[in-house]
Amino acid sequence: MPSIIDRCNPDALSPAIDRYFEVALYLLVFVGFGTLASTGGLDNITVLLVSAALLFRGYVVVTRRAILIPDRWTTPLTLTYALFYLADYLVISRTFLYATVHLVLFVMVLRLFSARRDRDYYFLAVLSFLMLLAASVLTVDSSFLFALTGFMLVAVVTFILMEIRSASARASVRSKPTVDPRIVRQMGWWLAISAPGFATFMLAIGAAIFFVLPRVSTNYLSAYAPSTGIATGFSDRVQLGQIGEIQQSGATVMHIQIESDTRGAYDLKWRGVTLNLFNGTSWSNPHEQHFVRRLGGRFLLSPNEQSRPLPPSVIHYRVLMEPVASSVFFLAPVPLSLQGNYRVVSMDTGGAVFDPDPEHPVNSYDAISNIARPGADDLRAASLDYPPDILLTNLQLPGLLDRRIARLAQQVTANHNTSYDKTVAIESYLRTNFAYTLQLPRTQQRDPLANFLFERKRGHCEYFASSMAIMLRTLGIPSRVVNGFRGGEFNDITSQYLIRARDAHSWVEVYFPGYGWTGFDPTPAAPVTSSTGWNRVALYVDALASFWREWVINYDLGHQRSLGQQVTRNTLDRFRQLQDWTRSSYEKLLESARRSQRSLSEAPVMWGLGALVAALLIALGANVQKIWKALARRRLAAHPERHPRSAATIWYQRMLAELDRRGLHKVAAQTPADFAHSILDDATRERVTTLTEHYERARFGESAEDAARLPDLFEQLVRSEPRR
Repeated sequence: MPSIIDRCNPDALSPAIDRYFEVALYLLVFVGFGTLASTGGLDNITVLLVSAALLFRGYVVVTRRAILIPDRWTTPLTLTYALFYLADYLVISRTFLYATVHLVLFVMVLRLFSARRDRDYYFLAVLSFLMLLAASVLTVDSSFLFALTGFMLVAVVTFILMEIRSASARASVRSKPTVDPRIVRQMGWWLAISAPGFATFMLAIGAAIFFVLPRVSTNYLSAYAPSTGIATGFSDRVQLGQIGEIQQSGATVMHIQIESDTRGAYDLKWRGVTLNLFNGTSWSNPHEQHFVRRLGGRFLLSPNEQSRPLPPSVIHYRVLMEPVASSVFFLAPVPLSLQGNYRVVSMDTGGAVFDPDPEHPVNSYDAISNIARPGADDLRAASLDYPPDILLTNLQLPGLLDRRIARLAQQVTANHNTSYDKTVAIESYLRTNFAYTLQLPRTQQRDPLANFLFERKRGHCEYFASSMAIMLRTLGIPSRVVNGFRGGEFNDITSQYLIRARDAHSWVEVYFPGYGWTGFDPTPAAPVTSSTGWNRVALYVDALASFWREWVINYDLGHQRSLGQQVTRNTLDRFRQLQDWTRSSYEKLLESARRSQRSLSEAPVMWGLGALVAALLIALGANVQKIWKALARRRLAAHPERHPRSAATIWYQRMLAELDRRGLHKVAAQTPADFAHSILDDATRERVTTLTEHYERARFGESAEDAARLPDLFEQLVRSEPRR
């Protein structure tokens, strides 16, 4: 067995500490890289090479092999990669962040296979933290929280072992490096138990500080976040097929919460950009932008054209965007105002709203829209007096338009007279005679619209919307294409609409004098995907991700103010509820007192008897413990042979009480035998001595026979009279 010094001196645990430390440091590096790789920001080659190196290092740690790179190799390898870093930055990665991440990973692998001194170990720990920091830059997903928790658990164990190794190195008393295996296991258990406690404490303190101190800016390191291809479908120039490519992805784009909507009652389109110039293969937007007036913290988005007022159907909603590298605000028609952490907002003549400030990217905003739509009769009665600017920019046709398109438009609308009826006829024709598919043509078509209308006869929303807009223009009806999103899945857990990339959509807006632009959708409904049992789980995951984005990534002064208002409102509600309960209870008590007074005056005898019974019950309740003990003592005294020790004590105390009544007092210093011998009366002394002998054998010897004799001996003592 180890000595006390061995148990207390860390030097005796050096081999075990070194072993634990080696494993903990490896896990720290592994978790750091795993967090970084899980962001999806690393290329596949880097992930494959570094993962292979880490797995090999794990094999070395498990098998306890000593495989290290010689010191003379580390410097040349580092200098060689420094030259490669320049090539990586200028040619391969072409970004500072990714080139630097590659450099950090190379240095980490090199140091992992050459670490010999404490400074090397500390350097690896710092590199692990840098990888975690890089992961926080490359992702805004809630999964980072779980990775951070795992990293902190391993980090706590690693730094505890670092301190123990440092204390062992400074120890002045040295012991043999042998120790009881049980002590090693105990140390491992204590590390496993203490690490979650420390990690939980740090997370709690960090969360408190996090929510007390809001972000200075909501675009925390977002400039380095990886962009997606979603923004290409909402730029000034959109190639036919780009929306279809976006629809291939199921990535989350935004969450929308409509005020007072808890059941998903809306099926809205969320306008992004409007496009009105078509060259046969792509749409473009030549609209000039102008800054929007700001009033009382809200940007006023009034329609550009004069239109007749419609019955208001106003909705208030909040949009939480994922990082899609787009400067477009997605809004429901017709947007009236917008509010958010933005210095300036611009708007073009097509009604699209943009964020021109790169320092405040689009992430979250509140908006108000009037979703009222003119009736069919109103649009049929609309005049044909179009404004000149509308005709100039929304009747353009490509130079080499297939003549069959114009003839088809004439045939479809031959039996209709008004612009509205012609629009509805073309919309219905495309919906019912063409099929919806996300499969893009394998080869690029010279005239994609003619190919869609007369040969392929199937496609996705871009082809339907573009065909309808061009067919209307051949009839002299101003129209344009709008790119945005539609519908979305309603999450009843968060009361939010979950908009994914596959919800990207193109539709048509047609101009009606006096009513402005009105939307039409010629695309038939897409096939409904079958739901699975995992859908509910996915909604819970989405709720967690939404909370993470809303209250962690985008947490700012506005959120802090919202939390404060909510806490104040809840506190006032609870206080009012307490006041109402107190007032109600007092009124009930007062009414009960009045009823009791009336009843007492009407039946005093009954109330008197009731009060007497109540007093008896109260007295009985107050003395129930004493009564219970007395009954228990009587049961023990009646059957002393069952519990000799307890019964002996009871009968001896009764004897002392009887003698005390006769004037014979036992003092505390006297033993039972001394007290019996001190009695002067011979008869009384004889009976007391006999009872005392049976008492001692029953109590200390647990003699049931002697205990059974005690009641009779006590009766004999009571019946005897002392001599005068």
